[in-house]
Amino acid sequence: MGTRFDSIKDHHKRFIAAQKMFFVATAGDSGRVNLSPKGMDSFKVLGPNRVIWLNVTGSGNETAAHILEQNRMTIMFCAFEGKPVILRLYGSTSIYHPGDEAWDEHIALFPPLPAARQLFDVQLDLVQTSCGMAVPFYDFKAQREDLNKWAEKKNPDEIHAYWRKKNTKSIDGKLTDLSK
Repeated sequence: MGTRFDSIKDHHKRFIAAQKMFFVATAGDSGRVNLSPKGMDSFKVLGPNRVIWLNVTGSGNETAAHILEQNRMTIMFCAFEGKPVILRLYGSTSIYHPGDEAWDEHIALFPPLPAARQLFDVQLDLVQTSCGMAVPFYDFKAQREDLNKWAEKKNPDEIHAYWRKKNTKSIDGKLTDLSK
């Protein structure tokens, strides 16, 4: 049984800062549940009950489609080295896009990443830890640069064309926030 907290504590914040990867889970009203791994310097703790993460272009956009229907999100960190810990953050999410006032207010928190497409601002209602004793050890080598290299070869119009082609519908056919 995990331990529940009403907010992110200092030791949770230190744990989050030390992780190289996190996972995001969402689900719409129906259809498939999505679970996506995330990396890069794309996650920030804004306060004890608020986090934000930068979503970059990918082959799909399931998270955005789900959040349009159900704004709930679970974010999970797990220790691949050191003490075994799993940390889950549960909350409700808002989406910001380039040009939104909230985007302009928060994008400077992150290093410039080509093809950044959304910010997900999560208001937390539960923080939970569990042991993680079955999570294997892994050695971190480096963040992958493939996506950045791909995006740097494209101009903004080419990125937007890719979004229109690949990121406007979920695998269940649901519209995403880029379908406009």
